[in-house]
Amino acid sequence: MVPSDPVVESVMSETGRILVIDDEPGMREGCRRALSAVGYQVDVAADGEEGWRRLQEGGWDLALVDIRLPGLDGLQLLEHIQNLDPDLVCLVITGYATLETAIQATKRGAYDLLPKPFTSDELLLAVRQAMERRRLVLDMRRLREERERDLMLLAEERSRLRTVLDSLSDGVLVANREGRLALFNPAALHLLGLPEPPPIGTDVAGLLPDPRLAQLIAEGPQDAQGRPASVAREVSRNGLTLLASVAPVFDQRQERLGTVTLLRDITAAKALDELKSQFVSMTSHELRTPLAAVQTYIDTLLGGFAGELTDQQRGILERCSQRLTALVNLVDDLLDVSRLESGRVERQIVTLDVCEVMREVVALSQMEADARQVSLRIEAPPEGLTVEMDRDDLVRVLSNLVNNGIKYNRPGGMVTLRARDEGYYARLDVVDTGIGIPKEALPRLFGEFYRVKRPETASIPGTGLGLSIVRRTVEFYKGRVEVKSRLGEGSTFTVLLPRGQATFRL
Repeated sequence: MVPSDPVVESVMSETGRILVIDDEPGMREGCRRALSAVGYQVDVAADGEEGWRRLQEGGWDLALVDIRLPGLDGLQLLEHIQNLDPDLVCLVITGYATLETAIQATKRGAYDLLPKPFTSDELLLAVRQAMERRRLVLDMRRLREERERDLMLLAEERSRLRTVLDSLSDGVLVANREGRLALFNPAALHLLGLPEPPPIGTDVAGLLPDPRLAQLIAEGPQDAQGRPASVAREVSRNGLTLLASVAPVFDQRQERLGTVTLLRDITAAKALDELKSQFVSMTSHELRTPLAAVQTYIDTLLGGFAGELTDQQRGILERCSQRLTALVNLVDDLLDVSRLESGRVERQIVTLDVCEVMREVVALSQMEADARQVSLRIEAPPEGLTVEMDRDDLVRVLSNLVNNGIKYNRPGGMVTLRARDEGYYARLDVVDTGIGIPKEALPRLFGEFYRVKRPETASIPGTGLGLSIVRRTVEFYKGRVEVKSRLGEGSTFTVLLPRGQATFRL
């Protein structure tokens, strides 16, 4: 090897393992020194057999191979290297650099050919180019392996997803942002009564029985404020009642990708609910008539029409009357709940003066308030306040809240009915100065048959249905009811009712 010009060189540090295979000691040593000086790890081999043994140890990045080697020559060695590690870069060094030699070496996997004699600079340049090729090859191998691994993981993930979807009893439909089918499971086909799987990309609107549901899937469900939200809707298909829950799907940039629709068969649950409502309604009707008759008999006895009563007899009959009144109230509440659940309530939607209805409710509750020494008060705007709803519904809502405020108050306490205009809503507050409600009871307060169990409430009669009726009635008019309370300080029940004309289901 010819030494390079004695010029001050700035040599960058290089890395990589190189094996120099050449039968000339001077060439081997010259290459080793030149390459080691810039940071490469260099070993040498004196012939083809030794070079082949060393290469089989693995871990090499580059092989400098002389063509004319004793025993196993360079071309044969190149073939062995190609079979051992196709990604190992081979640089041929030879004093017989002809076109034919270059072609034969290239066919056997050689990256380049460096003719002898060459300078250190020429060697370093050729090696650096070859090592860059090695890095590119390794990067390509790594990317290829990562891609294959990702594809395998994706295939496994798809397999797991398909297994989960196929095992679900609920139907699943996944649609893209255009409302076209992207994924489904066998349960969805069964619930929708489809004889065969639809092609991916089918318009979901053609698969669903409800055009409004199809529109939700195509446009993406939203809440009243126009924000993305999950929406549930009941639909009928092939004699089944399905609950379809539609939820939007977003990417990392919060752009809508499509929707996921969950289909659940609630036919049996609806039938059971209907049966329960019929049973409650029938039982309540059958109970009310004899209870009313018994109440009449007791009132007759208390009125002295059957003769004078002793104090003991009168006390017994009065307690019977109180219990009977509580039982009649329970039956009335059950009837109300049954009618609300069945959806067969007859309503006459009219414009109501809220203040007038408040005065009516106060008049109806005045006797009970006087008996418990509770004051009733109305605070309303002088110009009045109107809502559009059924009169009996508004009376029922306010009566339940006022009666609760009286029952759970203290002697000398007060119940205040307030009304005010809040734009879209009419706000009705029923404020009492009673015993208050524990914080942990507030989330369950509007559930059916729920009553707060505390020593102060043990002797107060009630069915646990009044607030449930209030909630159901208010929600029918697309309003809401809220409560704030502190123990020992009283409670405030707030009813918010939309004031504008709406379309109601009669």
